[in-house]
Order: sequence, then C-alpha cells, then structure tokens
Amino acid sequence: MTHIQIIEASVAILLYFVLNIIINRNINRIVEKKLATKTRSKIAKKAINLTLLSVFTIILLSIFGVDQSELAVFIGSVLTVLGIALFAQWSILSNITSGIIIFFNHTVKLDDTIAILDKDYDVEGRISDIGLFFVILKTQ
Repeated sequence: MTHIQIIEASVAILLYFVLNIIINRNINRIVEKKLATKTRSKIAKKAINLTLLSVFTIILLSIFGVDQSELAVFIGSVLTVLGIALFAQWSILSNITSGIIIFFNHTVKLDDTIAILDKDYDVEGRISDIGLFFVILKTQ
C-alpha cells in the first residue's frame, strides 16, 4: 500500500461523506417544498445512500488494486442471483421504481385530487400519503 493509495482513498471517503450530506440536504428541501412526509424522505435517502455506498465501495476496491475483471465477475454474479431471486417480485420492483419517479418528478403531491380510470370502476380521491409501494387516497 502506497501513500498515493492512502491519499486517494482518503479523498474518496471524504467525497462520499460530502456527497451524502449534500444529497440528504437536497432531499430534505424537496420534501419541505412539496409537502411530502418524512417517511418518504427516509426511504429515498436509504435508496440513494445505498447506491452511493456501492459506487464508492467499488471505487475504493479499484484504488487498492482489486482486479477489475474479478470485481466485474463478482458483481455480475451477485446481480444475476438477485435478478433470478427477485424475478417473481417484479411488480414490487416496478412499484419501487415508480415511487422514486413520483418522488423526484413531482407529478403529484399531497392533498392533490386524482382520478383513477379503470375499465370496471373509477376511483377519485385526495392523496394522503405517497410511499415507495403505494399511494393512499381518501375517497369522498
């Protein structure tokens, strides 16, 4: 381990914590401006922080000389196992994805009135909560 690796690792760790603080502050601002619940922000923070941690772990491993081809095989194997394991849970994954899109896109917010048009029956209500898995409507 050389001094350059230690400096690069220190910079990467510092950058991770700085980005983590900046992202968490921005999520808090978004939640305050759009009248979202703290539960929503906690879920978004966890998802983004997990992604950020994964990226910086890979960066640290590459700094300390882990062979990139071995790392790619390991990550590919883990993602393949997760993909097969979660294949039956595809609807849950799509709900999580749509929840994140709704959170950042701001197409709707709390206390908006929306209508869901279904071929069997229509539902209209006021949004009382938006989570990663669901949107809670209060109907009249």
